[in-house]
Amino acid sequence: MDEVRYMKIEYIHHSGCTVETEDYFLVFDYYKGVINLKDKKTIVFSSHSHPDHYNPEILRWKNEHNDISYVLSSDINVKPDSNVYIMDPYESLKLYDVNIKSFSSTDSGLSFLVEVEGRNIFFAGDLNWWIWDEDGKEERVEMEKAFKGEISRLKDYEIYVAFFPVDPRLRENYSLGGRYFIDELKPKYFIPIHFWNKFGTTKNFAKEMDGSSTKIIKLYKNNQIIEI
Repeated sequence: MDEVRYMKIEYIHHSGCTVETEDYFLVFDYYKGVINLKDKKTIVFSSHSHPDHYNPEILRWKNEHNDISYVLSSDINVKPDSNVYIMDPYESLKLYDVNIKSFSSTDSGLSFLVEVEGRNIFFAGDLNWWIWDEDGKEERVEMEKAFKGEISRLKDYEIYVAFFPVDPRLRENYSLGGRYFIDELKPKYFIPIHFWNKFGTTKNFAKEMDGSSTKIIKLYKNNQIIEI
């Protein structure tokens, strides 16, 4: 891949993040928090309809921004339009010079692989190895199969930065999916999401993954800036 000139990431809140490159501004799963849109080609992604991942407020941004497109999961009740694109799993879309591939989830909606200015960004949405205390053996086996199967679809891609859940509600299993993702796919950077404002979870995960070739970004606050 060609060298990207720079990439500036802002962790907004929960799973909401932005990625700014030389020519593009990408928004993932915004539902609340402080966000400042840029005067660049903008693509807004929503992985699924859960209210902690999607807020219809984002559709009003097009009234103030001339060069904005939306890529939404098909479970979101919005009709396609000239700048609104609806995706199901395992589809491809090209907007400007940005290549977008949709993958599935182990919960609702989609995950996204986005190639922008020579780098692959993976945004998991609610794709995770969800193991809850109350789950029985059969549920755990089915979840493991579904999760590992989805990760196997990504093995041919070199991932520069991944946004992936580390949900503390899973208790001792909070790191199961993230660890497997890193071990299998070895992204250069891993940014935790979906940790419900429990920022210490990101520090704990980084400690667990000490020695990994992947750099784990520790988050301390909303609207934290990461330049990579």
